[in-house]
Amino acid sequence: MIWFGLGLNYTTVKKKQKHVENDPSFEGLIVNKGVNKPPVVSKESVDKFLNKNRKVLSVDEYFKGILEGTITILSKAVTLIESSKPEHFEIAQEIVMKCLPYAGNSIRIGITGVPGVGKSTFIESLGKYITSQNKKLAVLAVDPSSERSRGSILGDKTRMEDLSSDPLAYIRPTPSAGSLGGVARKTRETIILCEAAGFSTIFIETVGVGQSETAVHSMTDFFLLLMLAGAGDELQGIKRGIMEMADAIAINKADGGNTEKAHLAMSQYLNALHLFPSKESTWDPKVFTCSALKDQGIKEIWASIEEYRKMTVNKGFFKKHRNEQSRFWMYETINEQLKNRFYNNPEIKKLQIELEQKVLNSEISSFAAAKKLLDLNK
Repeated sequence: MIWFGLGLNYTTVKKKQKHVENDPSFEGLIVNKGVNKPPVVSKESVDKFLNKNRKVLSVDEYFKGILEGTITILSKAVTLIESSKPEHFEIAQEIVMKCLPYAGNSIRIGITGVPGVGKSTFIESLGKYITSQNKKLAVLAVDPSSERSRGSILGDKTRMEDLSSDPLAYIRPTPSAGSLGGVARKTRETIILCEAAGFSTIFIETVGVGQSETAVHSMTDFFLLLMLAGAGDELQGIKRGIMEMADAIAINKADGGNTEKAHLAMSQYLNALHLFPSKESTWDPKVFTCSALKDQGIKEIWASIEEYRKMTVNKGFFKKHRNEQSRFWMYETINEQLKNRFYNNPEIKKLQIELEQKVLNSEISSFAAAKKLLDLNK
């Protein structure tokens, strides 16, 4: 082979040096030496490295670490709760049972609002105010999971930079994983662990306005709804059911040219709340304007939350509400376990594929197919 008509034998030149382009015959061409290829790392090597210094903790060690407020152990315990592995489920339940007598000494606050309302900024502002009073705060931020990949970004810590570095705060983003609005048994059990670890205030941030609010309301003491002013017809932008659940409404971003609109929206919400039936707690929902960005109105919102707690504790509603929630989650757990056992039954899995195809071929109705599967589970 002749190299570009210059009379150079390519094979001969290549034997002399790695880059033939650096041969003096090629004027104006210089090729630098490349980076050495990194060694191939096997999966076995990676697994060995990851597990080299990883100590398997016992239930008692998890329990001791949680009571001492060790964040790393608390995070590991929460990971066990979130795990779908059966062996992790058993360990997690033992940890929860040990922590249960030490839980319940907090105020659980559900925070929700329309997308873009500034939930993360608000949580950080209110959270910093709480920790400034030397109180421990846990933020359980439910992150929506993709319906296609089942993955989550889990970027809440990046949106709460100041709070995430606060030694009195603990932020735990959790993937919704397709459950009811992203909050279910796992979040409730995480609350128990956080309370046992000494966190006196628990925030639960939901995915957004939707069915998740019902689940959040069933595990919190105080329900705070964040809204925006000047974003269209405010009263049409949210479902009535969510408005009825709210113990307080905070109109965020009430600063600059938006201040007047926020106060107008506040009067609209106050009028709307008067149309709803009285709450069992006898608490009259409050409406506030605030600017989380400028830390305005935050103090008043927290004072209202403390006033609510004091009133409901004195009237006995606080404990009654917690007991009702515990009963609700007992039956929710039963439903969840029955569902899991049904779909994990090998015989049902096998017949399910066959019956599904018959339904698609119109050989059997959907209801008849479901009855056959249910009868098999008896």
